[in-house]
Amino acid sequence: MDFLNNIEYQEALLAYLADYVTDHKKELFEDILSQRTRHLTIVLEDLFKAHNGSAVMRTAEGLGLQDIHVVEQRNVYDYNPYVLRGAGKWLTLRKYNETEENMKVCFTHLKKEGYQILATSPHAYAKDYREFEITQKTAVVFGAEETGISEYVRGNADGFVKIPMRGFTESFNISVSAAIILEDFNRKIRHNDSINLTPVEKFSLKLEWYQKMVPNVEAHLRAFNKSCNNAQNLNNNDKNN
Repeated sequence: MDFLNNIEYQEALLAYLADYVTDHKKELFEDILSQRTRHLTIVLEDLFKAHNGSAVMRTAEGLGLQDIHVVEQRNVYDYNPYVLRGAGKWLTLRKYNETEENMKVCFTHLKKEGYQILATSPHAYAKDYREFEITQKTAVVFGAEETGISEYVRGNADGFVKIPMRGFTESFNISVSAAIILEDFNRKIRHNDSINLTPVEKFSLKLEWYQKMVPNVEAHLRAFNKSCNNAQNLNNNDKNN
């Protein structure tokens, strides 16, 4: 029997793993899941400095965002564990690195999911990030260090945001820019209950997180699957007799 997409199997597995998760962790997971959102997400385009992407991901996780979209066209994404501090394992990382037009694939996916796409840029055509009211699902694109967003992003984003600068420096480091913009956008959406995860999404993440939390989980999964197979075989024998 194929258990991979069987909801009864998943519910039983969650109940099994719950015995190995402390009550404190269960309460923490429930609290965090109640604040998680996919209404706001970010796209990291061709970053090549591991500490930058890691700092942005840590910020996103701390703000309650769930999804990170990473586009690899010229550069391969890497992370710095000392900066990330474990935040990455609680996020859903979606990579786009299999075609010659990975950003186009990413944009197509986001548009299909109902996102407006805003790209960061220090140039005159961009608007002050504080002027945007985030009333729909929004993805914010942060371009590569030094070169910024690509020509494809410039030609296909729905809008452009910038942080007003008051010094000689043209722009902040990407991790600082992300923290400033995401905190503002995140605050603007938090009054709306429609940004919350669905019960199915919460269940799926809880099952994923339990597996990351339980020590020696692979051994537990083998034991659980063996138990399921034995129960299935007994059930089949009963039917045949």
